[in-house]
Amino acid sequence: MPETLHEQLMTMARHVRDPRQPAPPGIEARRLAIYRQLFIGNLDSLLGGGFPVIRATLEATQWQALVHAFYADYRCQTPLFTELAEEFVVYLEEGAGDALGLPSWLGELAHYEWTESALLLSDSCEPAHNPEGDLLEGVPLLSTLAWPLAYRWPVCDIGPNHLPTTAPNEPTLILVQRRADHRVHFSRLAPLAYALLASLQTRQVSGREHLASLAEAVGASFNQILPQGQVLLENLRVQGVLLGSRA
Repeated sequence: MPETLHEQLMTMARHVRDPRQPAPPGIEARRLAIYRQLFIGNLDSLLGGGFPVIRATLEATQWQALVHAFYADYRCQTPLFTELAEEFVVYLEEGAGDALGLPSWLGELAHYEWTESALLLSDSCEPAHNPEGDLLEGVPLLSTLAWPLAYRWPVCDIGPNHLPTTAPNEPTLILVQRRADHRVHFSRLAPLAYALLASLQTRQVSGREHLASLAEAVGASFNQILPQGQVLLENLRVQGVLLGSRA
């Protein structure tokens, strides 16, 4: 009996997730449709709240097809509703939008929208650091709540009135940061600032070494880039992007 009940429940779950799957015997089709509408409606509401720009930008039929496909085809790795948005981003980054004939920028726009909720919900703890530390001779420490991001598409401009068909020649460089006011702020980054922050993410070396690497990358001397680099480091500390130097 338990095995029979389990199989009945699994058959029902597969059908509610994807009506192309066989329906469980003995249950009226109308009742199954109600179950499906309830589940799809909840998912639509959760995703629409997390990705308002995508929902407003896609045609209604495209959005519904995307929600239904996600529900039917994707297997989430978490039971937490608060992590559903990240699963949706993974689903799109794996190319689901291509299969549905959706715009090429969809995955990047989803990631851009997700960063706000991800930072708002983050319980990350900052490592030990010296707020007044020397950013040039010491090792600058990037806040875990400050994310430098580079996108191929102009994600901050995409919306119902701007639907690009070709990616621009230059990437869109953005800093997403949760500040002390517990609000998430978005700002554009100059190429030098992005390069410095990306370097800080991957290498634990002194500020001097970071700037030296940047100078070499752009074909400048260290002395040419030093004044601008020092100002940039201090400005990033003032903004809370840099916490100081590593303890």
